[in-house]
Amino acid sequence: MITKSIISLIIFLIITLITYLITTGGLIGTVDLNLRSQFSFLSSTNDTRTIPTNPAPCRTGSPLRVFMYDLPVRFNVAMLSKNFAGEDENIPVTARNLPPWPRNSGLKQQHSVEYWMMASLLCQNCGGEAVRVLDPEVADVFFVPFFSSLSFNTHGRNMTDPDTEIDRQLQVDILKFLRQSIYWQRTEGRDHVIPMHHPNAFRFLREEVNASILIVADFGRYSKRMSNLQKDVVAPYMHVMESFLDDNSLDPYNSRTTLLFFKGRTVRKSEGVVRAKLEKILKGYDDVHYEASYATGESIKASSQGMRSSKFCLNPAGDTPSSNRLFDAIVSHCVPVIVSDRIELPFEDELDYNKFSIFFSVEEALTPGYMVQQLRKISKEKWLEMWKILKVISHHYEYQYPPKKDDAVNMIWRQVRNKVPAERLAVNRARRLKVPDWWR
Repeated sequence: MITKSIISLIIFLIITLITYLITTGGLIGTVDLNLRSQFSFLSSTNDTRTIPTNPAPCRTGSPLRVFMYDLPVRFNVAMLSKNFAGEDENIPVTARNLPPWPRNSGLKQQHSVEYWMMASLLCQNCGGEAVRVLDPEVADVFFVPFFSSLSFNTHGRNMTDPDTEIDRQLQVDILKFLRQSIYWQRTEGRDHVIPMHHPNAFRFLREEVNASILIVADFGRYSKRMSNLQKDVVAPYMHVMESFLDDNSLDPYNSRTTLLFFKGRTVRKSEGVVRAKLEKILKGYDDVHYEASYATGESIKASSQGMRSSKFCLNPAGDTPSSNRLFDAIVSHCVPVIVSDRIELPFEDELDYNKFSIFFSVEEALTPGYMVQQLRKISKEKWLEMWKILKVISHHYEYQYPPKKDDAVNMIWRQVRNKVPAERLAVNRARRLKVPDWWR
């Protein structure tokens, strides 16, 4: 009996010790490499020496590891700076020779997210949400620094301009480059990040990269098969108006004498036809400013002043469900009034737009008198609460170099990181399926 009791006690102690080591991580270190060899997201199955020893892509607290392709400069910065004209197009772009975003670029800067994402990866020791890695085997995602929005805006003034052939050829060439990459082949591009922010960016061959994580302004000109919230990231436009940095009025509510402000183009396509209809409905109100205008240096300054002196800023759909006006309103601390039935908003898993914006359906907005009546019902206290929130969250919509904590580009990289688990699932599932998507 004594012997059996001693044996039982020894077994109990051994089990207790093993349980303790497992729960505290004492044993994990000895088997960690073997586990990762079996389950690493992007590891090679033929060469375990290249298997990354870092944690999984969805790890907490560590930056997203991004491998950025070194593309010839004609795909990106050569469209920005004449300094690269005549140079070896394979010259590497670094933090030292990266040209600044031109200050006189006008409306081109609205869709410049591609530039700021590239710049953030070139920035050394910036401590952001993403870090560039030079070894593709340890990357969580692959960034393709093709300035597709700038290419559309640069090569041809309209869709029928012969110069658009340059844009089309760049798309042909980048697609050829990607298809030759073993990393693209390995996942069919699912773990590749491609900025496509302008509605017409990559328009000739966009369907060929529809598996990738796309950075878009909205989904107005994409099929659901091409782009959707499950895999893609909605990024803010870069605002055109200067940020209202000294908005310190002692009485901001009464100092903003205009109830509702709009200044912009009223003839738009698609859902944007609502603008012309709103122009008729909103006539006759002394405290509503609704003005048809084109974007010029002077009109942008006037719009900025108008937003800063208004309580609410109207943001109807443009040619697509979104427009840059929303982000101009946010950095002007003018409470956005959004009229768009199909709009998707940036960072909505982190920001509740209902706390600093007002929403109307197109039907509601086109009901005579309804929208103005509802805005008048919003109390001073409620408006001040929304105004204060706008001042707190507006830094999330700032593109800058070097990037800063929780600014626009870091928020975008955090969104990309959130997409990685779904892309990993798609890759792993596709590798083992014998009958693709049998469940559809």
